[in-house]
Amino acid sequence: MIRVLVVDDHAIIRKGMKAVLDLIQDIELVGEAENGRQAAKMDLELKPDVILMDLMMPEMDGITSIREIKAQRPEARILVLTNFAGEEMIFPAIKAGAMGYHLKDSSPEALVDAIRQVSNGESSLHPLIARKVLD
Repeated sequence: MIRVLVVDDHAIIRKGMKAVLDLIQDIELVGEAENGRQAAKMDLELKPDVILMDLMMPEMDGITSIREIKAQRPEARILVLTNFAGEEMIFPAIKAGAMGYHLKDSSPEALVDAIRQVSNGESSLHPLIARKVLD
């Protein structure tokens, strides 16, 4: 079972992720955080297999949260899920320690595949993001 923590400041996104993940046999949603500060605290408590992290949030943004989580638990596996496809977000997130970067327009199937890949220690990039990284 892959244990997932969803981090997003929008309740509708968190509830939508819960609805999607509840349908998947090998993935369990173990927690929801609404900002990066809460995510860092919950990571220590829950020790999820994968953290699904938004980047733009109040109190503590996703990139800062990724850095904090990786500092406190280096083995943490973080998959970014955001609307932002600009290089000013992609590269700092990856440098901070994100193993994957997907956009919120990804299909549920692609996102589930990405969660599995990151859980297995593999990187996972949305096709648009992969193109930008390769360029």
